[in-house]
Amino acid sequence: MSRWAGEWFDSDEFWTTFGPVLFNTQRLTAAPAEVDGFIRLCDLSPGARVLDLCCGPGRHTLELARRGFKVTGVDRTATYLRHLSELARNEGLRVEVARRDMRDFRRPGSYDAVLNYFTSFGYFEDPRDDVRVLENIHDSLVPGGQVLLDVLGKEVLARGYVERWWKWLEPDLLLLEEREVVRDWTWIRTHWTLLREGKRQSYTMSNRLYSASELVALLKGVGFASVRIYGDLDESPYDKDAWRLIAVAEKAELEK
Repeated sequence: MSRWAGEWFDSDEFWTTFGPVLFNTQRLTAAPAEVDGFIRLCDLSPGARVLDLCCGPGRHTLELARRGFKVTGVDRTATYLRHLSELARNEGLRVEVARRDMRDFRRPGSYDAVLNYFTSFGYFEDPRDDVRVLENIHDSLVPGGQVLLDVLGKEVLARGYVERWWKWLEPDLLLLEEREVVRDWTWIRTHWTLLREGKRQSYTMSNRLYSASELVALLKGVGFASVRIYGDLDESPYDKDAWRLIAVAEKAELEK
C-alpha cells in the first residue's frame, strides 16, 4: 500500500486538475522574486546545497538551479516531477528529483538550506507527523543551516476570514472556494469547485493551522537554535498587515 494511501493529497487527479489553479501564470512569474527573498533570508552563498521540499512542478527548484545552487526537488506527485525533469533537461540544468513522502525523506548533514513554500506543511491528521517532518529537516541540514517555512498563519486567516468566495481565473474558468475552520481553530477544510465550459470538478483539502507562537515552539522543540518570524519574504514584521507567516529557523553551529 502507498505511504500516502487514504490521505486527501494522495490523489494525482487533484494535483493534475488543480495544477493550473495552484501554479497559475502569476505564481510562476513570481518565482524569481520569491527566490530572491529566500536567498536573502537564509543568507545563501553561491553554490549552496538546497532542498526544495514539496517542490511541486519546480518553479523554485528551477530558479535556484539557474542561479548555480545544487538543488534537490522532493515531491509526492510523479506528474510534477516528470515535468520538472523535462524542463531542467531542456535548459541544461542539473537538478536532482525524488518522489518521496516528506515524513520519510531525511539525508543527514546534506543541505545548507531547506525551502518549504506555499503552505506545504501541516497536511497530516497526526500532529506527530509534523514533528517528524521538522526532525527530518533538522537532521538534513548542516550545522548553521536554515529552513524557510511559508504558511498561511492562523492570525492572518482570522483577520480576513471569508467562508465563501469566487474568482474568474480565466474568461472561461471559474473557481469557487468554501472554507470551514474546525477543531477549535486548529484545522481548516477547503472545498474547491472548478467550473469550465459547463463542466464541474470539485475537491476538498484540509490542513492544520499554526499561529506564529505555535510554529516557533514546534521548531524549537525539534532542536532549532533560533527562529525568526516575518510577515512576508520582504522581511516585514508579522503584524496586523502581515500577508503570510514566514518562519526562518537555524540549526545550531557545532561547538568548538
